Amino acid sequence: MSATAVEGAPAPAPAPSAAAAPTKFLGMRKNGKQWHEPKKAFRPASGLTSYEKRAKARLAQAAAKAKERELKAEKEEERQKRIQALKEKRAAKEEKERYEQLAAKMHKKRLERLKRKEKRNKLLNS
Repeated sequence: MSATAVEGAPAPAPAPSAAAAPTKFLGMRKNGKQWHEPKKAFRPASGLTSYEKRAKARLAQAAAKAKERELKAEKEEERQKRIQALKEKRAAKEEKERYEQLAAKMHKKRLERLKRKEKRNKLLNS
């Protein structure tokens, strides 16, 4: 009986797991379950956005960063200008004060010199 059932039945097809097995042999599995397919990394976001969309986003981000760098550089340049102007103003003020002191000193000495000269003249004339 069983002989007639085997002859009438279609030939068994090869197992689909054998066809789905990877072509590269990775070695024995540590847990010993060689009949399971090898696991793949869990990447839920892969394939959700197209390459063109990602490329456009990268370009937009790069443009935004470039603009931001430009604005920062401009701001820093203005800050440096203010600092430089302040330094120049302080230096000019210091120099002016120094010249005033020098002029006052020179004037004082000149005054003393004139006084001595007048005293000498007064003594000679009297």
